[in-house]
Amino acid sequence: MKTFALAANVRETNKIANRALRNQGKVPCVLYGGEKQVYFSASENDLNKLVNTPDVYLLNIDIDGENFQAILQDIQFHPLTDRIIHIDFLQVFEDKEVTVNIPVNFIGTPIGVRNGGNLLIRKRAIRTRAIAANLPDAININIEELKIGQFLYIGDVRDDKYTFLAGDKSVIVGVKTARGAIEDEETEEEAEDATQESSKEGEDSTNEQSESVKE
Repeated sequence: MKTFALAANVRETNKIANRALRNQGKVPCVLYGGEKQVYFSASENDLNKLVNTPDVYLLNIDIDGENFQAILQDIQFHPLTDRIIHIDFLQVFEDKEVTVNIPVNFIGTPIGVRNGGNLLIRKRAIRTRAIAANLPDAININIEELKIGQFLYIGDVRDDKYTFLAGDKSVIVGVKTARGAIEDEETEEEAEDATQESSKEGEDSTNEQSESVKE
């Protein structure tokens, strides 16, 4: 999993102090999951780099010289400005599993889409549980061989290093039929053979008609 370094400072926990922090370009945050909750603030600019990306990070948070590992757990945005107003972080330990949404990267263009089908994406992220060291940056899935009517399921991409919380039959991606789509089984070579056969039949029919006229 990718890492992200975040510098932070311990903060007070009242509304007046939180408002003052936001006016200074800082965001009130809380770290929980350890022996005690830690209330701190961090730069809004730094947090925007963490939030405005599909990537998932393991954070190394330096709070006034004390280091913690954590993952982002929850974000609150201002309803009008969309600015970050609060973030929750979950403390991570080497021997404890955590649960996060891991993004899915789809690789390639399916055969079915090239033949006119429509790509159906059901999951752009998968809820995943593992110790932090085993969590992947992303779930990479090659979809080039998907034909029209075929789907990939959670059970098709499981890995021993981590656990997906969704069931094996949960759909991740597939190709559905579209009007005018070509059947995947009919290749260009088969189509060419069919055309040649049709032309031959036409020639045979013409020859038969000519022979009939001669008689």
